[in-house]
Amino acid sequence: MSSMLAQPLKRPSALRVLAYIGLFVLGAVVGVAGALVQAAWFPGGLLLALAGEAGLLLGAGRAAGSRGGAVAPAGGWMISVVLLTFRRPEGDLVFGVGASSYLFLLGGMALAVICATLVPLRQPGGDGVRLGK
Repeated sequence: MSSMLAQPLKRPSALRVLAYIGLFVLGAVVGVAGALVQAAWFPGGLLLALAGEAGLLLGAGRAAGSRGGAVAPAGGWMISVVLLTFRRPEGDLVFGVGASSYLFLLGGMALAVICATLVPLRQPGGDGVRLGK
């Protein structure tokens, strides 16, 4: 019996790649929406934005059945949020200076790591016994 590391990598199907691209874009949309909501209603908006991100990451990971399903929207979320932290030429900022924006940035990144590790992976098919027996 050979190790999993010795197995050749399978190429992902076109449908799976398309799904990951869609999840990436959806993560970016959730990041922009969360950036706008978190400052509007301070404690509730921040919790709503983080709950929306956590729901997207866990749902995408479960739907895809892999950690890649949770990592794709997390990448879109992080890129969109980091791009929103830059100052525009007019001097406008999406994020104000305050505890709420830092909690959103750091809490969202922590949620991305937590949700990507909590996604249950598919078990190999068989007769329904636990692995390791």
